[in-house]
Amino acid sequence: MTNFKGFERGMGIGGWLTNYKRFNVLPLERRFPLTIGDMEHFASYITKRDIDYIASLGMDHIRLGFDQVVLEESPGVYREEILCLLDDFVSWCESANLNIVLNMHKAIGNYCDIPEKIKLMESAELQERFINLWLLLEKRFSSKPNIVFELLNEVVDIDPELWNNLADKTIKAIRKINSDRGLIVGSRCWNSPHELKNLRVWDDPNVIYTFHFYAPFEFTHQRGVLQALPLYYNREMPYPGDADRYRDYQKVVCGIENAYPGFTEIGRDFLRQELESALEFKKLNPGKILWCGEFGTIRHAKIQWRENYMRDMISILKELDIPYCVWNYLSTPNDGNRFSLVDDDSREILSQELAEIIVGNV
Repeated sequence: MTNFKGFERGMGIGGWLTNYKRFNVLPLERRFPLTIGDMEHFASYITKRDIDYIASLGMDHIRLGFDQVVLEESPGVYREEILCLLDDFVSWCESANLNIVLNMHKAIGNYCDIPEKIKLMESAELQERFINLWLLLEKRFSSKPNIVFELLNEVVDIDPELWNNLADKTIKAIRKINSDRGLIVGSRCWNSPHELKNLRVWDDPNVIYTFHFYAPFEFTHQRGVLQALPLYYNREMPYPGDADRYRDYQKVVCGIENAYPGFTEIGRDFLRQELESALEFKKLNPGKILWCGEFGTIRHAKIQWRENYMRDMISILKELDIPYCVWNYLSTPNDGNRFSLVDDDSREILSQELAEIIVGNV
């Protein structure tokens, strides 16, 4: 695999089998059990109409996030009704000529936005369950080369070798039964591009590398209700924007004096600088594929700011020859991190300009 053909411009789907309810607002004992309402949500939230619409926008792949607790009822016991939904999703994508990334968005022991008592990287039992779920999916979709597996979304801030070792064990387990499956591996610290330097590189042409990008955080997550810092600051942040406004955020919220040195504006030049780590990874690993699997802006930011940001991001990624997948098609109403690109009711793109931008017409 010398290029990521068929995975050049994608759309992420969250809010269906992941992020369908925010666990950090629930008491600990109610975070993981599923209810009848959850099952009704899974059965109805995304349909073939949504997949066809994404294809009509000109995207070539969909990144579908799923949570381990949605597929796995208990250790070694899997929900057939959810697996059947995945079958339907794959069928819808195939009929729409869309390729697929199946992404373990939240694994037990690595929830990217809530603390957990038992850590995936420290538990042999959780690691075995993690690998076994991927083996189950490999066996179920063994005849589907258009499906790529993204092993784990946004590994938290841990010793990078712990994740490198688990990724290695998972890759080796899958390779015993399929030497050709495309496998995506990202860096720690929530897939930070700056952590790519600590990610192991495998002698395997079918391993793809990924990162996520949400800089500057005070813009992409502005006035978000799930993160304490933008919630506290509670201020609109334009993009592009006066660097003094961004410096004030860093001073008030983080106690950092004189942030963003050398910048009078936070805009395209800043994004390009922040992506230098990704470019460095590409230079150090010629022949390897690097894919930006997630980036976006919170829904309540002004639409022109969202358009400006996505236009700059995608133009830079194209300049660096990095394929991408935007986040996110649709977010549930109770998701405080609503990054939706379509209207809740019509499920149509929020602006024609945004439609042109995300498909790469920048």
